[in-house]
Amino acid sequence: MAKIELIMPQMGEGIIEATILKWVKNVGDKVKYDETVVEIATDKVDSEIPSPVEGVIAAVNFKENDVVSVGKVIALIETGDGDNDTIVVAEPEKKEEKKAVLAEPETKEIQKPVEKVVSPIVKTDGEKRFYSPLVRSIAKKEGISEAELSAIIGSGQQGRIIKRDIEAYLEGKQGKTVPSIEEKVSQAVLSQPQPDLQRQVQTSGGGNVEIIEMDRMRKLIADYMVESKRIAPHVTSMVEADLTNVFNWRNKNKDAFFKKYNQKLTFTPIFIQAIVRAIKDFPLINVSVDGTKIIVKKDINIGMATALPTGNLIVPVIKNADLLSLAGIAAKVNDLAARARNNALRPDDIQGGTYTLTNLGSFGNVIGTPIINQPEVAIMATGAIKKKPAVLETENGDVIAIRQMMYLSHAYDHRVVDGNLGGSFVRRVADYLENFDHHQSI
Repeated sequence: MAKIELIMPQMGEGIIEATILKWVKNVGDKVKYDETVVEIATDKVDSEIPSPVEGVIAAVNFKENDVVSVGKVIALIETGDGDNDTIVVAEPEKKEEKKAVLAEPETKEIQKPVEKVVSPIVKTDGEKRFYSPLVRSIAKKEGISEAELSAIIGSGQQGRIIKRDIEAYLEGKQGKTVPSIEEKVSQAVLSQPQPDLQRQVQTSGGGNVEIIEMDRMRKLIADYMVESKRIAPHVTSMVEADLTNVFNWRNKNKDAFFKKYNQKLTFTPIFIQAIVRAIKDFPLINVSVDGTKIIVKKDINIGMATALPTGNLIVPVIKNADLLSLAGIAAKVNDLAARARNNALRPDDIQGGTYTLTNLGSFGNVIGTPIINQPEVAIMATGAIKKKPAVLETENGDVIAIRQMMYLSHAYDHRVVDGNLGGSFVRRVADYLENFDHHQSI
């Protein structure tokens, strides 16, 4: 009988490890081709690994909650074919959606090699601590001794030192910056295991309180939010837009739109279409930052912040939104939102965003100050559409009329986006919405 190796696959760009959440099949269980064997989680999304063959689970090499590097053999599946040899099976094939082929952009984001090898350095107290090659190279370049490394508090897995930890240490050592309150709080929380923090709260005194342990996804969101504020100096520009034309056209055509395309027509696709048009006018909004380099993205991939039933947040991405019609954008929005709510997103669905939209109006909020989705440099928040009195200029003079008004809030990274660009961009989006052709057919 042949034994087939089940490999931990690469679950997206930059992902080097995943956590075993649940073994759906255990040793001795029969498994069919493409049947789920194990559920895993990365720092981006939960997923499932299917069996590449039909057979019986012969061995599982890791326990639930173990963190496993990409490329490791996580299980053996015994089949009834061949000799008693082990056959290495490639990673499960990724299911990619068909999309239009674009010309290769002249400016591409430089992908840094992923550091996968972890080497030990013996601490002075006799214990072993692990440092990635990247951390070791920074320490060597900056002349940081082994004793200094041992004293740095790590915020990575199991307290491991990562790049931001050593950079923060260097900044403090050289007196370049004074950590903000948010940074201090973040470092304090990240440096202390959550269970210990919970026990401290429980023993600090009585009171009518309930202590809720953050789930894995909430911890990741918390880390990302604090990290984004640490990386990017946020500035927010706001404008008020008259959406009467958009509002009336959508209400008039939503039933016919559904009948023709079998898709619900929400306001989100219309907002995305306006954002895409504005990005074409202001391409320096569609960028990321790599040190002192500005990476201009030729693809326009719009992320849409989506609330999950658990209360958590995820940002699926509409790839090449500039190539889609309004009906095409609506289909993508509805599909991604539905799969997000059902925990059915694939890793590729949340990769590669270049600009993000978050719709605060769905919660009845009129205005907000969103946090940038790194490594992007800007994010747009749309508020609730409200009836308000507004001044209209007519041929016979100014009049006051009841209009459907909405606030747009544009948060941007002031390292590379100044007020002129950030403010002009949100104004342009508002202009496209106000000048929406309400006579157009579906």
